[in-house]
Amino acid sequence: MKYRFISAIITTLFISNMLSKAHAFDLDMTVEDDIRKNYNSSQLVDDTGISSSVQETNTEIDVIIPDPNLPELPSISKQQTTKKPSDVKGAEIIPPQKTIPYKGGNIKIKKGTSFDVVNSNAISDWQTKGTKVRFTTKKIIYGKYYSIPANTVFNGEIIESHQPQITCNGGLVVIRVNSMIYKGQTVPIQAYVTRANGNKIFLNNIKGDRTYLKTTWKKGNWGRTLFNKMLNLTVSLGEEGATIAISPFPIAYGTICLGVNAITSPICAFFSKGGHVSIPANSQFRIKLLEDTFIN
Repeated sequence: MKYRFISAIITTLFISNMLSKAHAFDLDMTVEDDIRKNYNSSQLVDDTGISSSVQETNTEIDVIIPDPNLPELPSISKQQTTKKPSDVKGAEIIPPQKTIPYKGGNIKIKKGTSFDVVNSNAISDWQTKGTKVRFTTKKIIYGKYYSIPANTVFNGEIIESHQPQITCNGGLVVIRVNSMIYKGQTVPIQAYVTRANGNKIFLNNIKGDRTYLKTTWKKGNWGRTLFNKMLNLTVSLGEEGATIAISPFPIAYGTICLGVNAITSPICAFFSKGGHVSIPANSQFRIKLLEDTFIN
C-alpha cells in the first residue's frame, strides 16, 4: 500500500507538470520548398507515361477526359422563337383547335338545311383560289334531334375568283364550305353560300356590282352638260335684237354634241369595269347543305 500511494503521487505530479508547460512544434519547410523549385510537370508525364488534359488556372482546374468509345453527341440547334402574327385588318385571328377523328354519327342533318353564320375574316375578289375562309354561328341552331352550339366553326375555301372585268362585269368570289367543327370533331360537309353580306345570291356566285347602265349614264354627262350650256346661250342671244340671228347656232351645236355623246357612251361603257367584291368580317352569311350530314 505504501508503494502504491507513492506511485500515485508521482504520477499526479508528472501530469500536472506536463499540462502547465506550453509546447510549440517547428515544422521544417525546406524540403517542400526544394520540391517546388525542382517540380517539372512534363518530366512527371514522361516518367509515369500517364497523359492528362489538365488545365490549371488561378482559380479552378478543368479536367477533360474524352472517351473514344462513346458515340458523338447530336448537334443542338438554337430554338427559334415564333413571333405572334400581327392582326390583319378586318380579319379575326382564330387559334388552331384540337379536334378528334370523325367516326360518323347516327343523327342526320338533311340536305338543304341552312345555317346563319358570320364570316371570321374579310372576303374580297383580291383573294386567290384556295384561300381559306371561316364562318361561325352566333347563336344556337336547333333541329330535330340535334342542336348546333353557338360559335361552331364552319371551314371553307375560295374555289374561284376574279377581279372586275370589261363590259362593267363585277368581281367574283365562289366559296365551298367543306367541314364543320362539332363537339371537338371535324365533320365533313358539302355546303354553299346562299346569302352574302345580308344579300341573296344565286348559284353560289358572290358578284360585284354590274355597272353598265350606271357607267353609260356617267359617260353621257358631258353631252348633257354641254347641251344645257348651249341652250342657255341661245336663250340669252335671242333676247337681244342684234344677236337673234345667230341664236340658233349654239342650240344646234349642243344638240349635235348630245347626240354624238349618246351614241358613244354605251361603247365607252363597254370597255369599263364593274365593282369589286369586298365584304368585311362579321357580315351576315347563310350556308346551305348540298347533301345529308351525320353527327352524334
